Amino acid sequence: MSTGTTASAQTGPLTGFTVGVTATRRREELVALLRRRGARVVEAPTMRIVPLDDDTALRRATERCLTAPLDYVIATTGVGWRGWMSAADGWGLGAGLADVCRGAVVLTRGPKATGAVRASGLHESYSPGSEANDELLTWLLARELRGRRVAVQEHGLPLDGFAAALRERGAEVVSVPVYRWGPPEDPEAVRRLVELTVRRELHCLTFTSAPAIDALLDAAQAMDRRADVLDALRKDVLPVCVGPQCAKPLREEEVEAVWPERGRLGALVRTLARELPARGRRELGSGARRVVLQGGAVLIDGETVCLPPVLAALLRALADHPGRVVNRPEMLRRVWPSGTADEHTVDAAVARLRAALGPHAALVRTVPKRGYRLEVAP
Repeated sequence: MSTGTTASAQTGPLTGFTVGVTATRRREELVALLRRRGARVVEAPTMRIVPLDDDTALRRATERCLTAPLDYVIATTGVGWRGWMSAADGWGLGAGLADVCRGAVVLTRGPKATGAVRASGLHESYSPGSEANDELLTWLLARELRGRRVAVQEHGLPLDGFAAALRERGAEVVSVPVYRWGPPEDPEAVRRLVELTVRRELHCLTFTSAPAIDALLDAAQAMDRRADVLDALRKDVLPVCVGPQCAKPLREEEVEAVWPERGRLGALVRTLARELPARGRRELGSGARRVVLQGGAVLIDGETVCLPPVLAALLRALADHPGRVVNRPEMLRRVWPSGTADEHTVDAAVARLRAALGPHAALVRTVPKRGYRLEVAP
């Protein structure tokens, strides 16, 4: 097994951090942004977008929208709205759909949907600041809906509760299913992601949709690891979401997530690049001997050594007491909390850590009969 890899002095804010990516859409873009900043990325899309078979349901919904004027049209996602308009153009129904939407009150859920609506030549009358469906529903229920026709563009999952509330108030609801979510293409990758999360071998998990969170927790439940995943997300693995609406399933589980002010991939990565070093970077020593621990990497004299999880945890246990002896029982408690290791395991791991540090192996000093010490000033 490799004990460590050495990189050049060129490092980024995410060097040493391992980030899990659960996204399906625009995954390649997100992964590239993370790697450009030095992160190691584990890809495991928790869902896949299932195209509607021959778009028959979408076409029926579109034709139904054209049978009479619409009073309200709700755009819930930018990709869904653009897909709907594009499909309607392909059927020769684009101009008619634009006309009925132009005669209606258009509501949008967030900036992406708003941008897509404006790009299609329309203008929204209302868009909630929270990007929440609940706010859209509250706004609608404050109006007279009996006899009104409402078109709801769905986004991945049917909005049955939303539509039912409108129908109870007397509205005719046309559900427009542009796309829907299905099980992941690679379930084994999702199971590996669950295990890495539980073992704290990830420093961060990124989410770009609420259904992706639900799918990850469902996979963990099937493995009987849901409670373990939630515990990791509450304590050691930072969840970063694209926005507050995306983070809702985590908040319901009392997991604190972070998100950018603007729901964009670039903003998400900038937030992550700020938060992870703030939580997982330590600078030790002074003068010529300066050691920086960042995630699973150590930066020494212009070199970056990336360490496997156990060796990184071992080095952090020593770094918590720089210049002081850490005994073997304490290292066992910190690095092998399951209690399956013994003091010989500690000695073997220290040998591997020194091998990984190469010319800097003397940083880890043996103190006979007592333990080990990291040779840097506090």
